[in-house]
Formats: sequence, structure tokens, C-alpha cells
Amino acid sequence: MFYGTVVWDPWLIVAQIFCLQCVYYLTLGLFLSILVGFRVSRMSLVYFFDYATLTASTVTGWCVIASFLLSAIASAGYLVFVVERAKKCLDFSVTVFIIHLFICIVYGGWPSSVTWWIVNGTGIAIMALLGEYLCIKREMREIPITRLRSSMLTVFDLGRLEPISCEFFCRFFFINSEELLERAGYSRF
Repeated sequence: MFYGTVVWDPWLIVAQIFCLQCVYYLTLGLFLSILVGFRVSRMSLVYFFDYATLTASTVTGWCVIASFLLSAIASAGYLVFVVERAKKCLDFSVTVFIIHLFICIVYGGWPSSVTWWIVNGTGIAIMALLGEYLCIKREMREIPITRLRSSMLTVFDLGRLEPISCEFFCRFFFINSEELLERAGYSRF
């Protein structure tokens, strides 16, 4: 994606939020089924949305906490592909957890557990900071322009191109067109 002029596209933002929310819950479900699924007789939405399951007093509670934190780490990786910009990572991370808070309120009431707030606050921090780090790392990668030039020149057989198109091609890629045209057997005049 090229980042020139910023165009405000609300449908894109809504689609990105929806996509992040879906992959967050899919990843959370995967980790819950791996870590908690073997410990309980029946998996349910209670482990997703009930604040009482996030407890440090039982082994199952610790497995649920680990699932939430691992899901936040995985979601930071999703930010790189869905959002692609480091400066937007905090906004999208907080949005994912605010939507999760609203769903938790609808499902089981206001989360009164301190553990729930600590785990979700830590999840926001992990998702935002790790997502920003990964996006910055991706944005700062070197653009391989030299490789593009050499691969494009080897694809075309310059001896078969017309003189005008060959000269245009050479000037377009900032190559010494006189030398290349002479090698291809064309003269300028």
C-alpha cells in the first residue's frame, strides 16, 4: 500500500475493525480449546465473555488468562496485515477490547473482577505495543529497487522491441538509454 494522501474511508475502517474482531475471537477460541478444552467437560461462551472465569485462584483460570494474553500477541501480528500502519495500532487495539467489554457487559454484566481488568489492560498494551513494533519494522524495510530493474531488463529481449518503445523503457527505469540502445543495435537517428 502506498501512503501518500490520506483518504478517509469509513467502510474500510469498519471492515478492518470487523476483521480484527473476528480473528481475535477465532484465535481466542483456538487457544481456549487447546489450553482449557482439556481441563473442562464442556466448552461454552462463558470462557469468552464471563469475567468470573478470569481468576488466578484455579489452574483453569490461569489457562484462560494465558489464552487471552496469547490471543493478544497473535492479534498484534494480525495488525501488521490488516491495519499496516504503526500509528493506527493503538486505535484498533483499544477498539477490539472496547467491543469485547461491551459484549462482556451484555453477556454477564459489568466486569467487577480486578483480574479481568488487569488481563484486558495487559492485552491492550501487548497488542498495541507489539503491533506498533511489528508495523514499524515492516514500514522500515528497504525497498528493493535495484532487483526490480535487473529482473525487468532480463525479462525483455531488447533486440525485438521497436526503437521508440525501447528508448521509452530505458528512460522510464532511469538507465543510460544511449548505451543500452547501442547494445541492442539501434541508433538514435
